[in-house]
Amino acid sequence: MRMQPFDLRGVSGFRLACVSLASLGASLLAGNAIAHHSANMFDSDRTIEISGTIKEFQWTNPHVWIQVTVENAEGVAEEWSIEGGGPNSLSRRGWRPTTFKPGDAVAFKVHPMRNGAPAGLFIGAQLADGATLGRWEGTQVTQGY
Repeated sequence: MRMQPFDLRGVSGFRLACVSLASLGASLLAGNAIAHHSANMFDSDRTIEISGTIKEFQWTNPHVWIQVTVENAEGVAEEWSIEGGGPNSLSRRGWRPTTFKPGDAVAFKVHPMRNGAPAGLFIGAQLADGATLGRWEGTQVTQGY
């Protein structure tokens, strides 16, 4: 079967522009939806508190990452990876690329990984000077680390 070419005679410029913009918008939104991952790897039913020293703060898209050295129950230092929000939304909340500096002592509340890996989804943080970020206040710890 042979396809017929589009016949745009009689279609107003305004209508064509609207259809084109709608198509472009739909394709851009679909790309973002496909690119974004789920947070199912984190256990949102559990909240733990960890304290440690900042190793690195990665201010990158699509999400910031905070690398923290934490002493485990056996007294051995292990590196935790904490996933945060996007730099754009965090900057509107006052965060900056210098919010966490290497060597800073910080306590975090996170939703831990389901598989027990040393990582979590950021909920809140308390800095050494007592300042808090995120939802530190009012977030109950459901399990200690």
